[in-house]
Amino acid sequence: MKKLFILLSLALLVALGACGSGGEKASSKKKIETITFADAGWDSIRVHNSIAQTIIEEGFGYDTDVTTGSTPATVQGVRQGDINVHMEMWTDNIKKVYAEAIEAGDFKEVSVNFDDNKQGLWVPTYVIEGDDERGIEPAAPDLKTVEDLKKYPELFQDPEKPSKGRIIGSPSGWAVGEILATKVETYGLDEQYNYFRPGSDAAIVTSLTDAYNAGEPWVGYYWSPTWVTAVYDMTLLDEPDYNKDQWEKDRSTEFPPNKVTIVVHNEMTEQAPNVVDFLSNYETSSELTGESLKYMKENDASAEEAAIWWMKKHEDLWTEWVSKEVAKKVIDAL
Repeated sequence: MKKLFILLSLALLVALGACGSGGEKASSKKKIETITFADAGWDSIRVHNSIAQTIIEEGFGYDTDVTTGSTPATVQGVRQGDINVHMEMWTDNIKKVYAEAIEAGDFKEVSVNFDDNKQGLWVPTYVIEGDDERGIEPAAPDLKTVEDLKKYPELFQDPEKPSKGRIIGSPSGWAVGEILATKVETYGLDEQYNYFRPGSDAAIVTSLTDAYNAGEPWVGYYWSPTWVTAVYDMTLLDEPDYNKDQWEKDRSTEFPPNKVTIVVHNEMTEQAPNVVDFLSNYETSSELTGESLKYMKENDASAEEAAIWWMKKHEDLWTEWVSKEVAKKVIDAL
């Protein structure tokens, strides 16, 4: 009987030990050592990534990493937990998917990074107004709206199919691409223009830069904040005021106000609550973001270098997002 009691006691200790071990494993799942950010393919998200990464690494002691992909791929990555943080969710471009993910609890919106942005079809201002200093005459003085492009297809001639004009769209894989393609059809521009999908953001910029430096006409999609709109004198072509019903029907209005949010995978609130608290305080503007992008362009700097420059310039701002202790650690590292 005594032996039986000892055996039962040992069995119980083993069972408790197993439970304890399982509890530690379950707890360890809530821990995180490396926080992965999304790079969806444009410079502003890279700068915001670098700012946040610097603060998280130096102030909170986590390692960080970046996963590059298209908008749909990075959104899905956050939903699945392969990506922990997305610093620039352009919510209205992915409204349905975004709402579904929030409702399903796949990821959590923690802050609005900025909401004073603009996007649509742009032309260099000299196309409309000319540029006396560069000896450029106005080529399209009556060009004010997207629909006015119907008057000028020969001005924006497609080099590959000269019988039509060319509108530069967004890269393949970007959610806004289908919106732009619909706009071109809705405004009847597809009869006179080819909608061209470049391979990357860099391809758009190269196309615009070549045209701008040569003083030639160019029309295409872009957005602010970017270094392009901060450095070059560009005009956003007008569209009818945003109307939700009309927008949902055929996209024949200006782009709706677009909240650019910061989201985290749902487990981050338990894995790294201090980081989530910091990100909840993270808030900038198009102007503030544009400053860093302009610095990148004018100084041939990387996103990481622009982030450090920006943090030194705006120390009074970002130090409000974290505790004094964390701020000191980051400042000392900078």
